Amino acid sequence: MNERTMNLIFRLTVFALLFTGFAQMPIFARYYLADVPGFAWTADYYLNHVLHYGLAAVLLVFLGWRLPLAVKRRWTPGGLLLAMCWAGVVLTGLVRVMKNQPDVFFSPTFVMAVDWAHLGFVMLLGAVSLGRRLATGNRVTAAP
Repeated sequence: MNERTMNLIFRLTVFALLFTGFAQMPIFARYYLADVPGFAWTADYYLNHVLHYGLAAVLLVFLGWRLPLAVKRRWTPGGLLLAMCWAGVVLTGLVRVMKNQPDVFFSPTFVMAVDWAHLGFVMLLGAVSLGRRLATGNRVTAAP
């Protein structure tokens, strides 16, 4: 596959991760999106949870594929900030996966802090990506 196709798949994966991540919060049922014909699945927490995990695995493959390319590049401050955002999203996501294991226990306060940090890193990632896109035109991809 060429670079353009890979970037499209990457962007669709990130969009689907955003969608399934927000679907794990009860907002789609609360704001009646789940009542739209064909969108009842958006209110199914467990389906969205499994989809989110599968998409996260695809994202990790993409980030692993892009990491050697990113290491070769000269890092700009914006690129470094973007990489730190991705690292925060991945690390907090991994902690969230660990907390769902039956033999692992974290305090409720720590779990809440990790959940908020994960959401915060995602929002920061979106803001940094948008800022880089606006500052440099259409040349920037979302991956570091």
